[in-house]
Amino acid sequence: GRGTPFGAPVPTCKISSNTPLSRKKPEWIDFDAGVLLEENTFRTDDLVEDLYGMVMQVASGTIRTKNEIHDYREIALFKTGVML
Repeated sequence: GRGTPFGAPVPTCKISSNTPLSRKKPEWIDFDAGVLLEENTFRTDDLVEDLYGMVMQVASGTIRTKNEIHDYREIALFKTGVML
């Protein structure tokens, strides 16, 4: 997806499915899963391990998600502009 600055009462980890989105919206995206498609040397197991590590750090309070850092507390049901 194109990403939205979604926030909830609990930490919300935003995962991008593609690297261009992650680069375009760094203030929204917590984890770039697009590296799996971008880099020929990146392995699925490594990506899963990195994601699991990030989720565990968020759950333990070691790091904060972007929605916590930027105080995003709304749900974006409709976006401005074209929707596909």
